Amino acid sequence: MGTGLDLKARPGPDPNKSFWPGPQRQCKFIVRALNLLGTASKRTLSINTGMAQQTANVKSIKEKFVYPVARKDTTIEDDFHGVKVQDVYRWLEDPDSAETQKYVDGQNNISQPFLENCEQWKKVNNKLTKLWNYPKYGCPMQYGKYYYFFMNTGLQNQSVMYQQDSLDGESKVFLDPNSLSEDGTIALSQKSFSDDGNYMAYGLSESGSDWIKIRIRNTDTGKDFDEILEKVKFSDISWTKDNRGFFYGRYPDQGGKTDGSETQQNQNQKLYYHLIGESQDKDVLVVQIPKEPSWRFQTVVSDCGKYLILAIVKDCRDNIIYYADLVPGEDIKSELNVKVIVDKFESDYDYVTNEGSKVYFRTNKNAPNYRIICIDFENPAEENWETLIPEHEKDVLDWAKCVNEDKILLCYIRDVKTILQANSLQTGKLIREFDLDIGTIVGTSGKKKYSEIFYNFSSFLNPGTIYHYDFKTPDEPPKVFREIELNLEGFKRDDYTVEQIFYSSKDGTKVPMFIIRKKRDTIKPRPCLLYGYGGFNISMLPSFGLTGLMFVDTFDGVLAYPNIRGGGEYGEKWHNGGRLLNKQNVFDDFQCAAEYLIKSNYTSKDRLAIQGGSNGGLLVGACINQRPDLFGAAVAQVGVMDMLRFHKFTIGHAWCSDYGNPSEKEHFENLYKFSPLHNVHTPKNESKEYPSTLILTADHDDRVSPLHSLKFAAALQDAVRESEVQKNPVLLRVYKKAGHGAGKPTSKRIEEATDIVTFMIKSLNVDVINL
Repeated sequence: MGTGLDLKARPGPDPNKSFWPGPQRQCKFIVRALNLLGTASKRTLSINTGMAQQTANVKSIKEKFVYPVARKDTTIEDDFHGVKVQDVYRWLEDPDSAETQKYVDGQNNISQPFLENCEQWKKVNNKLTKLWNYPKYGCPMQYGKYYYFFMNTGLQNQSVMYQQDSLDGESKVFLDPNSLSEDGTIALSQKSFSDDGNYMAYGLSESGSDWIKIRIRNTDTGKDFDEILEKVKFSDISWTKDNRGFFYGRYPDQGGKTDGSETQQNQNQKLYYHLIGESQDKDVLVVQIPKEPSWRFQTVVSDCGKYLILAIVKDCRDNIIYYADLVPGEDIKSELNVKVIVDKFESDYDYVTNEGSKVYFRTNKNAPNYRIICIDFENPAEENWETLIPEHEKDVLDWAKCVNEDKILLCYIRDVKTILQANSLQTGKLIREFDLDIGTIVGTSGKKKYSEIFYNFSSFLNPGTIYHYDFKTPDEPPKVFREIELNLEGFKRDDYTVEQIFYSSKDGTKVPMFIIRKKRDTIKPRPCLLYGYGGFNISMLPSFGLTGLMFVDTFDGVLAYPNIRGGGEYGEKWHNGGRLLNKQNVFDDFQCAAEYLIKSNYTSKDRLAIQGGSNGGLLVGACINQRPDLFGAAVAQVGVMDMLRFHKFTIGHAWCSDYGNPSEKEHFENLYKFSPLHNVHTPKNESKEYPSTLILTADHDDRVSPLHSLKFAAALQDAVRESEVQKNPVLLRVYKKAGHGAGKPTSKRIEEATDIVTFMIKSLNVDVINL
């Protein structure tokens, strides 16, 4: 979701990248609020009079709001463990019905004019477009005899993949997704090179859907093979070392559509082997587990090529480990003989590398902050496991990668900041540390066969610095390979301050929060954007985005990022503190962050906006129900709003590991207490008035189906329709040909960011607007 539930291999609502309402192990992504950027040359409008006029206009618009009346079907009632629960908007779960389409059109006919038919929208859009227009680069990657990198000139809908013979050689376009569709809605969602680098298998998604189609490209000619592999979702692409083919997961044919607008559950994934040059119908079924329809395969062929390692998941945490022997060069013609290494879903295991039968994993088994262990596949009993790198007492081992034959690159999280170091694969001892400022490594490249590594460092005020280091010359420090620079006049990092504070939550737990603002001699209430996620073991680390700094610059505002429980900032204990029966802690942490900001004079209720996406959309929905008195505006993006039926659609069943299963009485009772759909209220006094609320979703979101936002908006608008105290608008905006967030073209990202900033101008008490 990631914007919560992200799922490449692990589906969850994603914050940024995978398939869930949350992050995934692939459910892991760096969550970022909006997309922050910096400041440009500007003119300051002192608008005491102008703002008063603007406020008057907004009020007059509010008074004229007539929300579409959503039909209530009172015959739909579910029995949850003896509790009768009506679901009067069940009909909105059908995305293809004429009635649902009419409802969506009716909502857009209100929200779009409110947002777009004003001078502010045009000015915000112009400024955002200018801010977005700077070159963006990814880390160089070596595969075979070529280097590759991604680059976006600024406003291209999709980043372009370039190929070059050497790091300083001339680059040429290798794959340009922008050529595949006029509107930029076909995106490159994943790629995987053969071991010799001669072929690249890559997955394309359309309109933001999680479904992909795999094609194969010859890296010398740039030409694709004829075959196209379909019905693929939540799959790795794992090449055998003979470079003849790869393993991938696909789902069986299902009735109806598979374009991302459907709501059918994703079940019965099977693992196939594809031989390049052959049609998909000739692919060999190699692993299936029909008794476990919810299981999904995360696969990797070991560095030696002798093992196919299967990390099998059923939700968004914990996996088991199976493996099959491979004989390099031998044809794969039938199902593989699979052997079990770990058979209990109780911990995470991520393959790092292997030396012969000794296989190294990053795991939180008996180590909430993670450690590196070695399992000998010839003697795999748990009592024989060895620890190579012990768990750190405080720092969380976020990821590990084997490079330069016998080095392990380790990335730790220390008080929500990235630490990078290299340790010995033989002894586990520290070899070197890499100096980093306060921020996050947002990209890395490096392989066991190569001595070079690249890493991209970002922070709230730095869009990216790419470093190059070669273990062949260990005494040479990492060199800056490329600085990513904003195309903004007058932007100076020294004009801003970034502070990390720790505030007390409701139960006394100390929660960290980053606060970003312009330097001032005194602190006085300013417009503030509070962004949160809080789930699926996803860490919200300091990274750069455009819209957030746009908020600071436009309103002389404040950004606040609390690292609330449910995330992974402090390991599994922090995650567990905000999941299942502890989920209310997430909402309490967020609400206490708002109280801290108001009490400390950073902002005030009428200046405070909250935002979250996916699992963070659930956060926003729950908080405006529980504490509407705290917030001036709320933006809920692609949120999980129906906590009694989330598990019935697409990959929603995988989220039970964070939310609990409503089919179980204990979890139903917990979910029912905070489910946004089931806890709306009619405001009886001003303290219960909902803040100005913007609910955003998209018609091809098959991570968190738009039905969640549709039903929540219907219930919320019905609750406030006759309220005499509810003056703030409650709006639903449904985007077309868009999904959960991954692969969204630049044009649509700018459009959505413009809607959000314009909404805040119209909703918050702002006394400065720089446009």
